[in-house]
Amino acid sequence: MNKRFTISAILIGLVFAGLGATLGAKKFEPAPAADSAAQQLFGLTLNDASAKPQAIKQWQGKFLVVNFWATWCKPCVDEMPELVELQKDLATKNVQLLGLGIDTPSNIADFTKKHHITYPVFAAGMDGTSLSQAMGNKAGGLPFTVLISPDGKVLKAYTGRLKMPELRADIQRLNTKK
Repeated sequence: MNKRFTISAILIGLVFAGLGATLGAKKFEPAPAADSAAQQLFGLTLNDASAKPQAIKQWQGKFLVVNFWATWCKPCVDEMPELVELQKDLATKNVQLLGLGIDTPSNIADFTKKHHITYPVFAAGMDGTSLSQAMGNKAGGLPFTVLISPDGKVLKAYTGRLKMPELRADIQRLNTKK
């Protein structure tokens, strides 16, 4: 009986692993953002990694790179050092990176200290999931990143781990359009 249970559990596990690998490999294209998505973002006040409330509207008028992430998301964690470097490179070009963590405030605080995240990071919790969906994240996956123009329009969205050369080229191209 125990042997049959073990074999059944292994087979069920293999089925779910195969399903997960298949879905994980599928490319989910972001849907168009809702017209009000950026305004929804600018209406928020979220706690930063130090638990200090911050009005997101303070970055209105800048070209924004908004990255939805979580501490438990490996691709999110893998791209963080590149995002830190991106913010350093673009800080003088009116571009601001914002990280919206779909996680608990304590996890986000611990993570940002441990990994020396130097751009603003906020605890968006599960409300961040709804906001990312309004911005086109139809799959609900992480990481999810959007580019927002200084006039508050969602210009482009990326699902999954960022390809930094593509992101940098898009920022350069979209941030110079008037």
